[in-house]
Amino acid sequence: MGHFRTKPVEPGLGNPLDAAISQRDRGTLEMVRHALERGDALLAYQPVIRADGRGVAFYEGLIRLLDETGRVIPARDFITVVEEQDLGRLIDCAALRLGLSALRANPALRLSINMSARSIGYPGWMRALQRAIRLQPDIVHRLILEITETSAMQMPEIVQAFMETLQDKGISFALDDFGAGQTAFRHLRRFCFDIIKIDGQFSRNVDSDPDNQVLCAALISLGRHFDMIVVAEAVETEQEAAWLVSAGVDCLQGYYFAAPSITPPWKDPSKAKGRGTDK
Repeated sequence: MGHFRTKPVEPGLGNPLDAAISQRDRGTLEMVRHALERGDALLAYQPVIRADGRGVAFYEGLIRLLDETGRVIPARDFITVVEEQDLGRLIDCAALRLGLSALRANPALRLSINMSARSIGYPGWMRALQRAIRLQPDIVHRLILEITETSAMQMPEIVQAFMETLQDKGISFALDDFGAGQTAFRHLRRFCFDIIKIDGQFSRNVDSDPDNQVLCAALISLGRHFDMIVVAEAVETEQEAAWLVSAGVDCLQGYYFAAPSITPPWKDPSKAKGRGTDK
């Protein structure tokens, strides 16, 4: 039986697939750069619903960009490409600026804004936050800074120190995608998180998946032990929501309640109750 032989890659040419991926990433970087230069960034708002039926606890502001045609680009289409670059820090700056503006416009609003742990050392982002703390303390009391578990664990000591310095400023902190990363319990105990958001993979089919039921129950118990508000993310069905409420979550978030919408919910209250869209 003969042997199949593959044609060797010529020196300097590299893998064609790698080249295609690199080209796609370059296109994404250009799109992000141009959108930020034009000021074409906005927030899509998704409500976080209280499990006790008393309405919206707060909203999450999710960054969106507009491309040259005016099409709305969700973060999932660019964030992994830019998160380790300066553009990622500029995205965080835009999100913070937009979030603070929304809080100024609506005194009843409580809003969470996503950030990377890397932005803690970025001068522009820190200046914007410190300016708000100094000049508009009533606004920052309604601000929640949301950090993914993966990002927090890349530099836990820096995140911990950052949170400790802001503890008395009224800012709240949320740990996003909890359970998906590798948070050491010793760090979780020392962090100053007020809210943990259980990663959506554990909410999926939780009403019928015994493994997810055990995991969700453990994460809820852990949040309770550390006196944190527990939010279940990515809730998509009535059955999932009912199981999570019975298991003891404080709040729920997901498409079952409303999709993210770029129409500010406080200007269109139906968005908080219906199936809003990311228009």
